Amino acid sequence: MTDRPVVGNPDASDGLLGATDVRELAERLGVRPTKRKGQNFVIDGNTVRRIVRTAELREDDVVIEVGPGLGSLTLALLPHVSRVVAVEIDDVLAGALAETVATRRPDLAERLEVVLADALAITSLPGPVPTALVANLPYNVSVPVILHLLEAFPSICRVLVMVQLEVADRLAAGPGSKVYGVPSVKARWYGDVARVGVVGRTVFWPAPNVDSGLVAITRTSPPETTATRGEVFTAIDAAFAQRRKTLRAALAGWAGSPVRAEEALRAAGVDPGARGEMLTVADFARIAEHRPA
Repeated sequence: MTDRPVVGNPDASDGLLGATDVRELAERLGVRPTKRKGQNFVIDGNTVRRIVRTAELREDDVVIEVGPGLGSLTLALLPHVSRVVAVEIDDVLAGALAETVATRRPDLAERLEVVLADALAITSLPGPVPTALVANLPYNVSVPVILHLLEAFPSICRVLVMVQLEVADRLAAGPGSKVYGVPSVKARWYGDVARVGVVGRTVFWPAPNVDSGLVAITRTSPPETTATRGEVFTAIDAAFAQRRKTLRAALAGWAGSPVRAEEALRAAGVDPGARGEMLTVADFARIAEHRPA
């Protein structure tokens, strides 16, 4: 790798990785992208610039990037924030990331912290608290990662993630939508959610079989409730476990019986004949408050 401009690579002037750079770096490291780890590396500089621009980052932001891979998005983030904490589960990729940044953007190397860890297991990070999550998330763990990090780090105010398009649609769906479900409701416990873009599959190597979507989350306060987050999420899970059933039937096991479920629903001001797909997170919070002891 070299920090000199590469002929034919329009991204080399600002240190970004082009398609040839990504493949050469992967070959040098002996890295073969795998479905098991959800590895699809971005090879297009315009895509990572778009992600950074859409994230609306500030100079003082501390960004968590999950699954930085070979560093395509990392290199695009570093000029715009005070710090990037890159959480990588692959030891080879984690070990090479700092070297890649030091080679291509030595002026920004001190802004990078690489953490070798499973993003689903971390509860603390070195240095200042994170203020944003910006990542090209592995498809197979995207929703659990988002929900875990929002819960583990209340300081995260903004999220901009690239996920499978189907997942993006589910996260952004509102009540009444055919794809509104558990991810939609739980994400809204933490903030306002919107799909803010579509990304074609050709910007990745290897190219996945589906397109991707950009999802933005802006942190807001959770619904005012005496129930805990865990109690609310349990009610959500129960309601959608039997999606086609009415809430009276779907929540029978959760409440102890259909009769007790109906009593809890009426006490919460919710129609027992409704289905979970029609309810907001605030509705589920009220339901959780009235779960029979």
